[in-house]
Amino acid sequence: MTTTSPSAARSRPAPGPVGMLAGQEIGRLQRGYLDDRSEAVAALARLRRAAGKDAAAVPDLWGLIDLDPLYKDPALRHDAAANAVDTALALWSLHQQSRPTGMHRPGGDELGTAVRRLMPSAEIDEPVLKRFVRAGNAPTLAILAMRLRDITVLLRREDLALDYALLADQLYHWQQPGGPERIRRSWGRSFHAAYRTTSNDTDIPAAATDPKDAS
Repeated sequence: MTTTSPSAARSRPAPGPVGMLAGQEIGRLQRGYLDDRSEAVAALARLRRAAGKDAAAVPDLWGLIDLDPLYKDPALRHDAAANAVDTALALWSLHQQSRPTGMHRPGGDELGTAVRRLMPSAEIDEPVLKRFVRAGNAPTLAILAMRLRDITVLLRREDLALDYALLADQLYHWQQPGGPERIRRSWGRSFHAAYRTTSNDTDIPAAATDPKDAS
């Protein structure tokens, strides 16, 4: 089980339009998946095919999520916003696979915090850190998605949730001029500020196997 410090939750800005749409869609699908509704289970199976890929180039995603609100907002860079939502949903679908609780947690951990929770409290896990650094240094969104996919698999294994609305907003801003540097800085700050809330690894549940994820 993970927690976020009250001070971190207070200082975090409210989701922007990209994060709001991603959070709404993930929340809807997550509720359906946990209730074992067939349409939600099928939607996650489609979304998972795009995890770690250029989501815009995966035909199976076309029409799956209603992105019209993004294209109606004149303040947004529309393609960048759609790419961010699709990428966040695809990563969440992989994260959620076979998990009995929601892996999107509104107001929960930022990426850097969750990565730090993968490590013992007083130590740095070099292989995990290397994956995190490689994600931060990704030159394109498609490569970033691929590298985040590897981290998502680790988080799923340890039952560590993320705030995917926040991640969607960050993926949107990452695509703006100067965005990668700003997002790297935010991920780095949250990594160094984090602490592990579980001192006994046996408290972390092993990944469950869910028959509905066989497809």
